Amino acid sequence: MRKDWYLSIAMIDNFIHVLKGQLSTPKKVVIIPHKNPDGDALGSCLGWKHFLDQMGHFCTVVSPNEYPKFLDWLPGQEDIIKYNQTEDVAQKLLFEADLIFTLDFNSLGRIKPMDEIINNSKGIKVMIDHHEQPEDYADLMYSDPSIGSTCEMVYNIMEALDVSKINSIIGSCIYTGIMTDTGSFRFQSTTSITHSIVSNLLDMGINHAQIHRNIYDTYSFGRLQLLGKAITNLVKVEPLRAVYITLSQDELNQCEFKKGDTEGFVNYGLSLDGIKLAIIMIENTQESIVKMSFRSKGTFNVNEFARKHFNGGGHFNAAGGASFESLEFTKEKVHQTILEYEDQLSSI
Repeated sequence: MRKDWYLSIAMIDNFIHVLKGQLSTPKKVVIIPHKNPDGDALGSCLGWKHFLDQMGHFCTVVSPNEYPKFLDWLPGQEDIIKYNQTEDVAQKLLFEADLIFTLDFNSLGRIKPMDEIINNSKGIKVMIDHHEQPEDYADLMYSDPSIGSTCEMVYNIMEALDVSKINSIIGSCIYTGIMTDTGSFRFQSTTSITHSIVSNLLDMGINHAQIHRNIYDTYSFGRLQLLGKAITNLVKVEPLRAVYITLSQDELNQCEFKKGDTEGFVNYGLSLDGIKLAIIMIENTQESIVKMSFRSKGTFNVNEFARKHFNGGGHFNAAGGASFESLEFTKEKVHQTILEYEDQLSSI
């Protein structure tokens, strides 16, 4: 049964109606992805920017920080303002904005330290996101965790506003987010509607093969070395159907780690036959944090697991989290916490 944070069809229609009113005259617009933006966050922001540019608005994407190198080909990425590099410029844009769109996140904690600026800005805040349990900070919200990517949601909005303005440049951005957040269309959130949208994008002339190569075939030598270390560090929690991976700061340094190098590593654990839960823990000594990713198959809810134990959340089968303890302490806590779910992760 759909839960109360999902939007009904009537509410979506109302969202579009109100948004049309806001976009009826030229506006100063800022579009924000979450910190460490992935393909869906950056693709949705850039696709939405290109669309609004065509409508006559004055748009800027402001990212909390840098993004992985495998996304630096996206059309328009060179114009993104990075808050951690140019705070004064970003703050001026945010305080002067008429509309502030927050895409692919539903908690202002995901954009710290920009959150206070957003709270103090007089601009109208619009949330477009597909994660569960959104916070109540937006003036206008389109939230639907049943949809596989924020890019698919942005496409829905653009189609409702003016489908004729969706071109191959916008399509390339949207396809990037849909492809990456659906695990190349293999996750359960992929629907016939998803494939219908992709069909439309192909008809517009996007080069889907090149986009896939840009994302998945540009790895560095160091990244493959790091993947080897991750697989070597893989631990199975006997006798349960769960595994976890650890990567220390020293191991990251040895492989000349760059942002985005560990993207997808957690899925190698989940690819094992019979495994229902996979976790990766990545040490970051500069931020004094252990960053965590959770993936599951079937009925094991990692959103709930991450929220309850590891300061995180996300989707039913894919979530993130964090530990502010040492890597060794976190590893032991993960192991013991998994054992508490014997009834759900039993090999029987």
